[in-house]
Amino acid sequence: MTARLMAVRAGALTTVQDAGRRGHAHLGVPRSGALDADAMRLANRLLGNHPDAAVLETTLTGCALRPDRDVTAVVGGAPCPVTVNGRPAPWGAPVRVPAGDVLDAGAVTAGVRAYVAVAGGIAVEPVLGSRSTDLLSGLGPRPLRDGDVLPVGAPAGQVAPPVAAPWPGPPSELVLPVRPGPRADWFAPAALGTFTAATYRVSPHSNRIGLRTEGPALRRATEGELPSEGMVLGAVQVPPDGRPVVFLHDHPTTGGYPVIAVVAESALAAAAQAAVGTPVRFTFG
Repeated sequence: MTARLMAVRAGALTTVQDAGRRGHAHLGVPRSGALDADAMRLANRLLGNHPDAAVLETTLTGCALRPDRDVTAVVGGAPCPVTVNGRPAPWGAPVRVPAGDVLDAGAVTAGVRAYVAVAGGIAVEPVLGSRSTDLLSGLGPRPLRDGDVLPVGAPAGQVAPPVAAPWPGPPSELVLPVRPGPRADWFAPAALGTFTAATYRVSPHSNRIGLRTEGPALRRATEGELPSEGMVLGAVQVPPDGRPVVFLHDHPTTGGYPVIAVVAESALAAAAQAAVGTPVRFTFG
């Protein structure tokens, strides 16, 4: 038998995430998956897991888990204090957690999302090929609650960890490279200039569906409404208030607001760690 993890403290929002559900947008199913995929894959690498093995993604307040068998875990992503039964343990490196002890990933000290990976991966049943929680459609396991129990897969065995784990720090300024979107011509020339010249800030209303911004409104050249059309990961949609919204992994697959630009997917890991109030700039190129 393999280990099981009980949630002693579920935290503000802790979900199971892996690489997500690719290829189902035509069915109205978002990709979902870890917002900071780089952090997920590095944590898995340190444990000898498959890079896309399922992990726990926490939001701001972390979580605490009690295994019923000895496990090895890594807490990475956003920096946070880590303890095992109240004793300090390393962040960003493998930690042995004896059966019955409590692994606690505390509140983040920077960034937004910490990742808790366990040797063997979180082994909940996959849905449409993924174990990810999708907050928009409700597919996958529900967000973690106190007392929930999660199965763990079989560990790969002894692994030689890298000499150094290059964990990137959360951004002090979020610079998002973009290319023109399919509805850039719906905006006045001055609005396109504002879009790349202004500094926006991360809104407290951001979530796994989209990173919302606060800043100058972008004025349209074309009024009216679009019929719903397909939306992609990283699409920068502009709702009626004129403030750009960057679609993240739980975004809807269709939408009717114009898309002024699309953010390169490689930049979205940093977006996942941009705390409320972080300056945001959009750059074409």
